[in-house]
Amino acid sequence: MRKILVAIDGSQCAAKAVEYCGMQFSDLSVTLLHVLPNFPPEFWDDGHILNKREKQAQSRASRKWLENQEQQAQQLFLDAIDVLKQKGIPSGRLETKVIPDSSDVATSILDEARDGGYLTLVLGRHGFSRAHEFFVGSTTNRIIHQGAGIAVCLVE
Repeated sequence: MRKILVAIDGSQCAAKAVEYCGMQFSDLSVTLLHVLPNFPPEFWDDGHILNKREKQAQSRASRKWLENQEQQAQQLFLDAIDVLKQKGIPSGRLETKVIPDSSDVATSILDEARDGGYLTLVLGRHGFSRAHEFFVGSTTNRIIHQGAGIAVCLVE
């Protein structure tokens, strides 16, 4: 079956990308991909040797943070699946995938697109100014510049 990969992050642009896929690719299999970010710095080892109680507290906080991230991803998937079903894509051709603890979202998305054998990668473009993208860069910019060999559909 021919497959499309749609990277979503909860933004309005990602929602537009999902809607676009529903209109344009209703005869294909669609995988919704969400990349979970790295653990925030508060969970990193700062060189302090933790005692047993501190380790347990840090472990609980890390688990809670990850559970929250996964719940948010599941809601993103449910919302996107509703849109795609309304556009006529049957649930049997919809799949979801989460990449956990990514230190580089763009690379994670590109690796999945290449390794998963997808025909096209669909992304929404975030509304950063050109100056912001020039100095900071964006996931979408990096994917476009590093995605040689992958068809990328950018939805604005």
